[in-house]
Amino acid sequence: MKNMGLQDLVLVGPAPQREFWATAMAVHGRDVLHQARAFESLSDAVADCQVVVGTTCRGGPYRGAAENIETLAPSLVRHAQQGVVALVFGPEDHGLSNDDLRHFHRLATIPTAAQYPSLNLAQAVLLCCYELQRAFQRQHPSPTAAALAPAADVAFMFERLQVALLQIGFLHPDNPDHIMLALRRLLGRTGLDPREVRILLGLARQIEWYARARGSSLAGGGESGNRESVAEGREP
Repeated sequence: MKNMGLQDLVLVGPAPQREFWATAMAVHGRDVLHQARAFESLSDAVADCQVVVGTTCRGGPYRGAAENIETLAPSLVRHAQQGVVALVFGPEDHGLSNDDLRHFHRLATIPTAAQYPSLNLAQAVLLCCYELQRAFQRQHPSPTAAALAPAADVAFMFERLQVALLQIGFLHPDNPDHIMLALRRLLGRTGLDPREVRILLGLARQIEWYARARGSSLAGGGESGNRESVAEGREP
């Protein structure tokens, strides 16, 4: 990190037994290690970030939208001029889980040979930081991007939107993540500013209100029993 000009290291659930070896390996980067902040959960670690990017080398339906870090880096540098941008790496043995994906606005990948795409953690961090440094050198100074909403506010909005879309039957109750992850990728490509988050949150609340009102209005008729029970069952 320090080789590429990055200083802010955040650890999620760090293992205390590895602190000695981390310090021994850090050498001239020990200041970065000693200033590192630790959090119990990924959601807490990225709560104040405006753009959160997960890294992956795997494919699949939930990771197919991953972007080449080289092409993604310039927009991350622009956003970093207005707010906090987080680049998230998973554990070396298995990487980031599918459950982790709900915290990310975008996904980044490093192009590698298909026969052996996996990189160790140190290599992945260095290559991603290198692309950020290259983008910074090419664009500085550059027009700043609009300030985006904190990740915690965006996460809350998506939680309410998921509840609302479940109530009107837009999401499949057995697998709501299938569509929700696509919505996160769609909206994460451009980022959401605070006003846009408030608009979407208001939309979610209006959908919930309509679902409840519709269920109540149908309660006296012959077709409403199931809809009302479903809406009540999904109310948080």
